[in-house]
Amino acid sequence: MAHKKFDEKELKVVREVPGFGGVTVPIYDFPISLRESAIATFRDKDPWWVQMGVEQNLFTPSVIPDNGARGFVFEAQPYPREKFGGKDMFGVEWEYIDVAGGSMEKPGNPHLLEDVSEWKEKVVFPDIDSWDWAGSAEMNREYLGNGRCNVLTFLNGCWFERLISFMGFENAAVAVIDEEQIPDVKALIHELTSLYIRLVDKCLEYYDLDGFSIHDDWGAQKAPFFSEEVARDIFLPEMKRFVDHVHSKNKFADLHSCGHIEDRCNIFVEAGFDSWTPMPMNNTQKLYEEYGDKIVLGIVYDKPFDPATATEEEQRAAARDFVEKYTKPGKPSSYSLYNPVGMMTDAFREELYKASRIRYSQE
Repeated sequence: MAHKKFDEKELKVVREVPGFGGVTVPIYDFPISLRESAIATFRDKDPWWVQMGVEQNLFTPSVIPDNGARGFVFEAQPYPREKFGGKDMFGVEWEYIDVAGGSMEKPGNPHLLEDVSEWKEKVVFPDIDSWDWAGSAEMNREYLGNGRCNVLTFLNGCWFERLISFMGFENAAVAVIDEEQIPDVKALIHELTSLYIRLVDKCLEYYDLDGFSIHDDWGAQKAPFFSEEVARDIFLPEMKRFVDHVHSKNKFADLHSCGHIEDRCNIFVEAGFDSWTPMPMNNTQKLYEEYGDKIVLGIVYDKPFDPATATEEEQRAAARDFVEKYTKPGKPSSYSLYNPVGMMTDAFREELYKASRIRYSQE
């Protein structure tokens, strides 16, 4: 669909909003809302400009116990630091570590499972209907009505990460390759996916949402945790079931998965995820060339500049170069949150918006 041609008047800053790291982010006089632009990119694959992060409204409500347990609550009211940690929705206890800015399973506590075959007796699924959804919806009504794209994020993982929280990493890694345990692993993963499908429905009943992001880390600094065969056999069918359900509600599905896992992008594509932001140890340029027409990837720029020494024109030239490389027809992308924070100068941001608006209005 042809978009309205770019007008220099769009660069007028109409307000500023808080960004990560205590910075403020300028909001231009966009031709469409931030919400519409994100939906056009991630759901419809028909972007108006390169997404820079400000378009989305992160939402991790405290009504879902995992968010408080992990110390990662983003909603209308500040969540008290002293409440970080505690039990997630399966009763696994977490301890918040200030220096890390996140939580880990409380040291010394026994694992919920020693063998995955115990899951039917020992894993107690949460009664999500008992949570105060109505109270959360009322508290967050204004928070979700600010004109940005509302994306609810599920933490703790639905699949491999959740298995780790039940068994510990070593036992989980063995379980997915042990022929005797694999049938139980599959049965448990299936039930976990069913739970998250119910959570999607419950969230849509109470919140005005546009998409869902689900966490499941699959790799370390240098390599994936498990083979493609394991991913394809155990996790792909359930991922696809989850994504298909999200799509059936006319919402988009984003995956957050850390680690050096560029060799698993084909699995994410086959599952149907709309977007994924790989960490910098992955070759996002290579991934864009191979998969950019199938999934919206967050791109780590291959020619970063030093904002302390780069001239304004050099910063603008870098933005134009980014657009030239990563906004090819039929292959939308986003500007990765893993790019150096300082690179997003006023000049770079303005030129990134302008150049991508011009590019996309020509398609």
